[in-house]
Order: sequence, then structure tokens, then C-alpha cells
Amino acid sequence: MVRVTAPRAWAVLAAGLGLAAAAQAADPLPSWRDGAPRRALVEFVAATTTPTDLRFVRPAERIAVFDNDGTLWAEQPLYFQLAFALDRVKALAPMHPEWKTQEPFASLLRGNLKAALAGGEHAIVEIVMATHAGMTADDFAAVAKSWLATARHPQTKRRYVDMVYQPMLELLGYLRANGYKTFIVSGGGVDFLRVFAEEAYGIPPEQVVGSGIEVKYAVQDSRPVIERLPQIDFIDDKAGKPVGIHRFIGRRPVLAFGNSDGDFEMLEWTTAGPGTRLGLILHHDDAAREWAYDRESAVGRLVRGLDEAEEHGWVIVSMKDDWIRVFADPARTRR
Repeated sequence: MVRVTAPRAWAVLAAGLGLAAAAQAADPLPSWRDGAPRRALVEFVAATTTPTDLRFVRPAERIAVFDNDGTLWAEQPLYFQLAFALDRVKALAPMHPEWKTQEPFASLLRGNLKAALAGGEHAIVEIVMATHAGMTADDFAAVAKSWLATARHPQTKRRYVDMVYQPMLELLGYLRANGYKTFIVSGGGVDFLRVFAEEAYGIPPEQVVGSGIEVKYAVQDSRPVIERLPQIDFIDDKAGKPVGIHRFIGRRPVLAFGNSDGDFEMLEWTTAGPGTRLGLILHHDDAAREWAYDRESAVGRLVRGLDEAEEHGWVIVSMKDDWIRVFADPARTRR
């Protein structure tokens, strides 16, 4: 029997308190409230990474996919890449005098966004082709990076790259620390996403799946380049997301996280597979700290996800109730 003297007893107690404090400080999800979504995530990660658990997932199969707009960063009042395209129209206008009378560019230059987008998907495609094509991949990346370094959201006045969600950054890090590969699967442009995804989220370019335009290899002034052409190659949205996952990842994910009906098929495909699966939907219900929207929103519309989440066993994450904080600190160290 070992006798613990009073001084030693205090040392043991202090050490125990120190360990408890360290454990608390090491909480991988400090911005998540202790609710059902957090518990579901922690249980899922523990089960799928414990070799003795029947729900264990081999490291090679630990694939987690995330939508970007409205899931990893904000998306109101319009998708941020569309804001980039609109700013590019203004920058390029002096080289296109015909835009003064040609829609949707004429309305954009007059500041009438509603009229410019009245043409729907056709108008958006015209804007994107005019601002995203006709240059090399390297030139496009440089333009996008320059815009992201300075452009600010019209309401919050934050840089767009500072409107990423702190709880999602924590979740990405938590999954990676437990052997998961994290992928972006977004309807946004893949080359636009790849400019900032690694710095903002710790997700490298090769783990970004998105929509894209046609490209070709060429030699310009004795220099090999990738040219961006004014033709759509692939739309990575809705039913296109499982196709993109199959084409570019090659494994069915075991975790999928989205926020809108554009992510429905991605969650459906993920959670329909065999073994342990987890689907999550971020519900934007926090008008005080962000925006509250779902069924009637033109951006990030969420109807089927809300109506059918229970049937599929998906977890609804309430921004208002489940997150202690929303946005990341702009001064944080980039991952």
C-alpha cells in the first residue's frame, strides 16, 4: 500500500485538475453546443475510428464531403462567386462598349441586378462565360485571388474569405485529426474554389469538386498553358453532385454535410450506402447573427431537406441553437 502524504495529495489533485483543464482546452468542437448534432458527430467519429467497434470504417474509406456555399461560408444575399462575376463585368466594361446596350450586361452596369438576373440561368451563364473564360487558368486564378484579398460583403463589410463558419472549421479539423479526408463538393466553380480552399479550410485543390468550363492545353508564346473556353463542361449541383463524387473522388463518402436542396442528392447517395453513414443539414435560422431562410429563399432554398430529413435519418443542425459562434475570427491563423 502506498501512503499519500498531504503535500503529495495536493500535487496529485493539482495534476488531476491540470489534466481536466487540458482536456477541456483540447475540446475539438468548442463552438458547438452540447446538443444532439454535436453528440451525433462525436459518436460517429468515435465509432468509425475504433477498430473494435462494429461500425469501424477503414482509413481509406473515411471520406467526408461538404457543400461550400451556405455550408462552409455564407451565401446571402447572393452567391459570392456571382458577386465576383458582377465585379468583373464592371472591370471589363471599358473593353466591351457593346455591353452598354446588351443584356444582361447593360442592367448590371446600371446597377440593376434584379433586371440583369431576370433572364434566369441563361443570364447567369452569359455573365459567367464573359468573366471566367477567355484567359489561361493561371490568369484566372490570379484575378480571383486578387479579388478575394480585397472584396468585402456589402452588409457585413467583412472580406468574403472571412465569412467562413468557425464551427465548420473545427469540424473539418476534427475529422482530419481522426483520419478523414475532407472534400468540397460544390455547385460553385471549381477553379474559383481552388484559389482559397486550402488557405481557408485546409482542403487542398485536388480535394475540391465543383462546376467547370471547358479547358484545353495550348502553347502561347512558347509557354504551355491551360486555356479556359466559353463552354460549360460540368455542373456539380443537385443530381450532378453524386456524379461528380463518382467521377472525381471514386469512393462513396461516409459523411455528407449540406444546407440546401441542391445538396439533397449528395446526402441521399452518401447515406444510402452500406455500413455506418451520417448526413447533416445546416439550417439557417439565425437572423440575429447571420440570416434566417429556407423554403422561400432564392438562394439556398431548403424544402425537401427539411421535409425528408427524418425519413433519411439526417441530422438538422440549427445555426441558432447548436452553434455558440458563427463566423471565424478574421485575424485567425489560416490553415
